[in-house]
Amino acid sequence: MPLLDDEVPAVALAAEPITSAGHGQLAIAVLVGIAVLVLLITRFKLHAFLALTIGSLVLGAAAGAPLDKVIDSFSGGLGSTVAGVGVLIALGAILGKLLADSGGADRIVDTILARATARTMPWAMVLIAGVIGLPLFFEIGIVLLIPVVLLVARRGGQSPVLIGVPALAGLSVMHGLVPPHPGPLAAIDAVDADLGITLALGVLVAIPTAIVAGPLFARYAARWVDVAPPADRADERTAVAPERRPAFGPTVATVLLPVVLMLIKSLVDIVVDDPDSGVQRVADVIGDPLIALLAAVIVGLFTLGRAAGFRRERLSGAVESALGPIAGILLIVGAGGGFKQVLIDAGVGDMILDISEDWNISALLLAWLIAVGIRLATGSATVATISAAGLAAPLAADMSTAHVSLLVLAIGAGSIFFSHVNDAGFWLVKEYFGMSVGQTVKSWSVMETIISVTGLVLVLLLSLII
Repeated sequence: MPLLDDEVPAVALAAEPITSAGHGQLAIAVLVGIAVLVLLITRFKLHAFLALTIGSLVLGAAAGAPLDKVIDSFSGGLGSTVAGVGVLIALGAILGKLLADSGGADRIVDTILARATARTMPWAMVLIAGVIGLPLFFEIGIVLLIPVVLLVARRGGQSPVLIGVPALAGLSVMHGLVPPHPGPLAAIDAVDADLGITLALGVLVAIPTAIVAGPLFARYAARWVDVAPPADRADERTAVAPERRPAFGPTVATVLLPVVLMLIKSLVDIVVDDPDSGVQRVADVIGDPLIALLAAVIVGLFTLGRAAGFRRERLSGAVESALGPIAGILLIVGAGGGFKQVLIDAGVGDMILDISEDWNISALLLAWLIAVGIRLATGSATVATISAAGLAAPLAADMSTAHVSLLVLAIGAGSIFFSHVNDAGFWLVKEYFGMSVGQTVKSWSVMETIISVTGLVLVLLLSLII
């Protein structure tokens, strides 16, 4: 039975808490654990992996749990999370690396820009960012797109904010709401959501959200922030150009292949709904996230790598170079899974369920608020998503499949809320555009907030329909 918006389930995920602490002590333990996490990340600039590990141990100790059980809980959560999403993140990184190194991303950019006019340029930029943002990590997308934004703005005599905000919105929306990005994947794993349905609903929410926060908001942001494109960066493009670039059609098809395969599986599950059906068995295999992403990588070796003239050594080097930079991301995601498991095993889920019943607040809104609070404190969307998913996981116990996916999207939307000075992305955007702190807040920070609030509104509206 679907869960109504103003209801919360009465079943927690933790079967046997590792501590007998009451709600008061658990609440204090959560606050202490998160405070340590925030302090280590913001004040001492400690890597999020170490901060999450230490924060988990502190939380468990403050809750009165035996240290050996806290360690077992953290280790188990870390292992299961990496096992669940680690390979998917790695495959997504390889596909993104092939897209960037082969010139496929540049091909998409140039093809769409060639058909855009000065009036439609902001819309073209959000489309570009949405397409190439599917397999690319947010930071890589920024490094790839910002030089293009500045070049287009200078040549067209337009405000770089008018052109850049749509691109940033497209990248940020994909980063927060659409798998296979690490945050959504980790949240899906934490609340046991269906990836295909989450992907479908994520795209449904992402498109209007990117339009509102991108081309529509850019009109106002360009009036508030008047900056000229830095001349010394306007002609920068991506890494060394390959011998030739792959064609537009095969490039887009490769990027969209895993999305299509996973959506096919979700559609067959809804229409056929027969485990003994041959059609459903085939769909379950090809639509499995591991198979879908693996298929895209294998196809990409030919449609992107070989099409760009890459020999075996170059292809092997591209795959190897894609895996190194994601080590930190995998460790953060894994430690976040450990932090989540300590929260669940300590009985924090039961505490949140009891509190939320007293508040009579929507489970989706509560999950969004939790993610917003952690995002504002830590500055990291990924940490906010993983931590909030751990806290909100018990809320998914009695939800329908679709509502569990909406819970993931609510958390993802909250994790993007108001990026400010404790977020590395804030400074990256500030420096690339040559803006002051105040101008970055008026453009980037407000844009992120619009994405977060619009995403929440759309999620709540969908919860009334499905």
